[in-house]
Formats: sequence, C-alpha cells, structure tokens
Amino acid sequence: MPLIDSPTERGTVRRLFYGSAELRAGWRLCIFAAIVLGLRLVRGLVVDRLSRRLDQDTLLFITLLLTIGILFFASAVMAKLEGRKIADYGLPPRRMFSKQFWQGTLIGFATITALMAALRVAGAVSCAAGDPQGPAIWMHAVLYGLFFVLGGVFEEFFFRGYAMFTLSTGIGFWPAALVSSTIFGALHYFSPGETAYGAFSAELFGLLQCLLLRRTGDLWMPIGLHAAYNWGESFFYGAPDSGSRAPAHLLTAVFSGPDWLTGGSAGPEGSALCIPIILVVAILVICRLREMKYPDPAALRKNPPNDPPASGA
Repeated sequence: MPLIDSPTERGTVRRLFYGSAELRAGWRLCIFAAIVLGLRLVRGLVVDRLSRRLDQDTLLFITLLLTIGILFFASAVMAKLEGRKIADYGLPPRRMFSKQFWQGTLIGFATITALMAALRVAGAVSCAAGDPQGPAIWMHAVLYGLFFVLGGVFEEFFFRGYAMFTLSTGIGFWPAALVSSTIFGALHYFSPGETAYGAFSAELFGLLQCLLLRRTGDLWMPIGLHAAYNWGESFFYGAPDSGSRAPAHLLTAVFSGPDWLTGGSAGPEGSALCIPIILVVAILVICRLREMKYPDPAALRKNPPNDPPASGA
C-alpha cells in the first residue's frame, strides 16, 4: 500500500515542502547549512595538517580564505538549485571594490573617528604612540587592511548573504534583518571581554549594515564600512575590539573613566556614545540613499529549474 495514496495527501505533503513557487525558505536554509557544516569538517582536517607547518598568522589568513570559499561554494550550489545568481544574494563579483566599496571605507573610518573624538571630548580617551615604531608599522597597516577586508567579506556574506536573502523570501526583509542582526549581536556577546551593551551596539551595527544593503543593492558598501571601522578601531587607534587589542597598532588608545563611557573591556563599541553615533549614520544614509534596491524583485520571483508541478493531483 502506498504511503501517500490520494491527491489530498500529496497536496498536503507538497505544501509542507513547497510554497507557491519553490522549496520553502526553511528547507533551503537547512540544505545550505548542511553543505556549510560538511565543508567545515573538511576545512578542519586541512587546517589541522597545515598547523604543523605554518605560523599562526599565515594559518589565520588561510583559514579565513577557506571559510569564505565555503560560503561562496555553498551559495553557488544553492544558486544553481534555485535558478538564481550569487549576485542575487548581495555579492555581485563585478562590483568588487567599486566606488561604493570605497565610499563604505570612508563612512567606516569616519564613524570610528567620530566615536573616538566624542570619547576624547568627554575626557575618556587619550592616544599614545603605538607599537612597533618605524617603517614596519606601514607593513602592518597593509596586512591589517587585507585581513579586515577579508573579515568584512566573511561576516557580511555570512550574516547578510544567502541566509538573510532566503529568510527574507519567507518572512520579509526587515524581520529577516532583525533576526540576522540579533544573532550577530548575540555571537559578539560570547567574545572574551565583550559586554551586554557592546553586543547590543553590534546588533544595531548589523541593522545599519542591513539598511545599507537595502539602499545600495549589494554588500560592497557594508563590507567597506565594516573593514574600515575595524581597521580604524584596532590598528589606527589601537583600541580594544570586542574585548581584544591587536598586537600591532599605529596609536595606542588609553581609556580612563567609568565603563559605561569608555566601553570597559569591550572597547569603544561598548561605550554609551556608540549607539547615538550609529543612529546618526543611519539617519544620514536614509536621507542620502532613498531608493530601495534590495532584494531584487526579479530574484524573488525566480523559479527553480526543477520546481514540481503546482497541482495536488
């Protein structure tokens, strides 16, 4: 006897897995997660072998590159299955390091500079010479820049790439942005030295990035902003970032005052001055970028090539 022997039962099973046009968002996210987790196991074996031959800095770069590669591969597989493109998930390769990326770097560095200036006016920070001194510091500037760009690509594509696009097809853009940003902030909370206030600031920062994605159409401006903000905080000003301080930095930020003002062990992102500055940047973005460009309506309507017939018979 067949397990499903009537049109009504077949229709019920189909509705469990499929929406009006394609596999439901939750199932697609499960497939994506399975691909990513499977490849992470392989990455772990590769990194374990390399760890016996490479220094920690080189190993960190390679691990980051492999992780980005996993996200791209998993997203490419899902794009093939869904009849979409990587660009539909917010990262069009042709716009790599475009004008909007560099605009994002200016916004990011200006944001962390405004925060450090506000802390300076409040008497909560001063800057001393960094470490190391001399020409070597400029080599570190370039290496940290490369590292934070790669880190920006990873974090933005992980939190606001395929997963958020797919969740948006199920519950809408801003609910998906809130879920993604809440997870982003919660994961920051588990960083050593992070505080609850710093994690909340990270959540608002995530929402700001979602706003930029919404108004620019892709992740390149958010990536530039993310990279420059972290580079400015960790390398240029030598301040703690989520509880840790970079080994090399151009300046050394010295904090004094109550934790609610300085950010305590979390660094500037844990300061009470951080949230107002993020809100000011968000208001400027809303005023300057008025058009809603993401997600692409054509991508939302795209039907996968192997979509089964929409009948209960």
